[in-house]
Amino acid sequence: MTLSCAYEEGRPRVVEIADNADVSADAVVGEGSRIWHLAQVREKALLGANCIIGRGAYIGTGVTMGDNCKIQNYALVYEPAQLGDGVFIGPAVVLTNDTYPRAITPEGELKSAHDWVPVGVTIKHGASIGARAVCVAPLTIGRWATIAAGAVVTTDVPDFALMVGVPAKRRGWVGKAGFPLERVGEQWVCPETGALYVENDEVLREVEV
Repeated sequence: MTLSCAYEEGRPRVVEIADNADVSADAVVGEGSRIWHLAQVREKALLGANCIIGRGAYIGTGVTMGDNCKIQNYALVYEPAQLGDGVFIGPAVVLTNDTYPRAITPEGELKSAHDWVPVGVTIKHGASIGARAVCVAPLTIGRWATIAAGAVVTTDVPDFALMVGVPAKRRGWVGKAGFPLERVGEQWVCPETGALYVENDEVLREVEV
């Protein structure tokens, strides 16, 4: 890894970029972030602080990403995706951006960037997308939700939802620690932290202590 230093609002920010990574000079990468071998970060992408971009991952033009995100090896994050703080993207995940993909127009001409309108996937704070899952834009994945490995997500996902299958359906709830919640009476409990949650009309919220 090599160190790259840029300046933002008068102060230096240092990032680690592998020698064979391809990072556009027009991308903004937050301090403490690391970009590994063969990764590509396109122009006008905006990465927060302390993000990790794994080997061979692709971050599209203008993608925005909060702080402390992890993008694992060979994940494809196509524009105009928006990721909140602390989002985890597993290996070989795909965030799509074309609802009706075609290589050519009805007249048989090769389509250009002006022949379609990209749509994005929005992933909110703390959510996790398992290995080889596909998120079909446009959709929003709620806070702290978990998408199981290999799932295909085609609709919006509520906060704390555990989504499994093709197409993905909610199979339970997960807490902030990522563990499936257990039903205890009228509440849901995290077996790892003991945090309590309550469900009302298919909406889960954490009980404030």
